[in-house]
Order: sequence, then C-alpha cells, then structure tokens
Amino acid sequence: MSSFFNGLARMRRGPWEMVASILIAFGVVMLMQPFFLWLFTWSFVVTLVGTVMFIIVSHFPE
Repeated sequence: MSSFFNGLARMRRGPWEMVASILIAFGVVMLMQPFFLWLFTWSFVVTLVGTVMFIIVSHFPE
C-alpha cells in the first residue's frame, strides 16, 4: 500500500492509471444505477474526467 502512495507522490504511471480506471468504472456504475438522479447527472462528467486523466497519465514515466 505504501508503494502505491509512493508512486502517486512520484508521479508514476501505474498508480495514476489505476486511479483513472477506477474513476471511469465509477462513472459507468453511476450511469447505470436507477436510484439517485444526482449520480446519473454527474456520471458523464466523472467518466470524462477519468478518460482525460487516463490519456494524460499514459505519458507519465514508468
């Protein structure tokens, strides 16, 4: 776990790609849930942020 936070602090690709992937997955789950309208409303923004973040992070050093 400390290597994960160390990778985040040192701007390494692996941990940041995982965070971006989790954001994308969370956005898709928000899009498919039928219970809360505010989650559905923000799902596109969360998915878009995760996708843009993944594109930017893919240029970080390993």
